Amino acid sequence: MDRMSDRLKHCVEQIRERTDFQPEVAVVLGSGLGEYARNMDTVCEVPYSELDGFPVSTVEGHDGRFLFGYVNQVPVVLMKGRVHYYEGYEMQEVVLPIRVMGLLGAKDLLLTNAAGGICLDFQPGDLMLITDHISTAVPSPLRGPNLDELGVRFPDMSHVYDTKLCELARNQARELDISLREGVYIQCPGPAYETPAEIRMMRTLGADAAGMSTVCEAIAARHMGMRVCGISCITNMAAGIQNQPLSHEEVQETADKVKDSFEKLVTGIVSSMRKEK
Repeated sequence: MDRMSDRLKHCVEQIRERTDFQPEVAVVLGSGLGEYARNMDTVCEVPYSELDGFPVSTVEGHDGRFLFGYVNQVPVVLMKGRVHYYEGYEMQEVVLPIRVMGLLGAKDLLLTNAAGGICLDFQPGDLMLITDHISTAVPSPLRGPNLDELGVRFPDMSHVYDTKLCELARNQARELDISLREGVYIQCPGPAYETPAEIRMMRTLGADAAGMSTVCEAIAARHMGMRVCGISCITNMAAGIQNQPLSHEEVQETADKVKDSFEKLVTGIVSSMRKEK
């Protein structure tokens, strides 16, 4: 575990050699938000591939770089593309970027993703505020010896998604006249989509949306004491709900259709995070 501590320190040092920018908010862009960077005043870009020991995105639509800049004068570090467990990385590799952003100074984290709708009331194109999650389908990023410098051995997960930030997101959605659903997100291993039987099981467990990211990142962030907010774009209904095959192309098409509303909501939430403090 000393090796992981050294890797985190080394990644931070490499970024600090390029910029002394101090972020207050960290944002992870999911599928469909890859062009969000045009909404920020970027002062520095750092590709993951140029950082020693850093996991690199391999999925189409995930560019793979940190962007440092301002969203309505709020200092932000933005992940343009994330890494996933299904790409073959160990879970501690997947959350390494989250930990780096926290060590760079970010106190708040906004996670976004594309998800399959499990709740029968949802429709493709809906945006969902994540109010809780189910993490038992994937390994914990905290497995193994604890990184004491980041957080305690047994962190409380009663309120992973910060109640104040959730209310802030609701307020922004109302002000922007954007419909915002709410629900529980479950992270699945991927990369195969879930079967209809698995979706029925997840609905029984209380999940409203399923995806292949986010939960592990939220756990790592809370372990560090970061406040977390999560927004899912329901890009398709999960397996067995509609009589049609699932595809990544459908995910991207739906995300593209609602990206304007999604981007406005993200900007509103980030802008309000500074005002809320």
